[in-house]
Amino acid sequence: MTAQGKWRLWRGGVFLAALTPLLLWGWQVANNAAGPEPGRYLLLNIGLGGLWMLLLTLSLTPLTKLTRWKGFALIRRQLGLWTLAYASLHLLSYALFILGLDWAMLGSELVKRPYIIVGMLALTGLAALGATSNRWAMRKLGKRWKPLHKLAYPILGLILLHFLWVVRADLVEWTLYATASALIMATRLPPVARGLPKLRQRLASS
Repeated sequence: MTAQGKWRLWRGGVFLAALTPLLLWGWQVANNAAGPEPGRYLLLNIGLGGLWMLLLTLSLTPLTKLTRWKGFALIRRQLGLWTLAYASLHLLSYALFILGLDWAMLGSELVKRPYIIVGMLALTGLAALGATSNRWAMRKLGKRWKPLHKLAYPILGLILLHFLWVVRADLVEWTLYATASALIMATRLPPVARGLPKLRQRLASS
């Protein structure tokens, strides 16, 4: 198999891995295995799936520095778009299962549940990143592209705040995600980022 064929296979495997949770949750709902409120089950799990995808996307840069394997860089855009897809499906689930597609309810919901505003801000940011993740946008934006895509960091903060507001009665799971987020973000700190190649060299020589 050629190198190009291997990379296509890698991307295809990542696509299937990202799609699998959605298929699994859909199968559980179809087979009455999603509990008494399947709509809320989908809403919560798809939202968490979006957080998984964002954390995986943000972990690719330090993994690339640590391993020098370009396969991680090749799937960055794909996982970023999957993050947007999960976030969009999360909103669709809310509109379908909570609002019943009655958009007139949205105003009162925003007043009662301000975490929805936080979630919408995060989704808007993800949409902006998704729309500018192609080569044409990179050429047009030039030096502004990288600063724009650093919006992923505050977007992660917004998603964690949204999640905290939803599950404030049980902080154990949220704390795990917040800890994972903090560790991933710590790899962006200049001293840590500079140390990753050195750590790779030490691991290679040991």
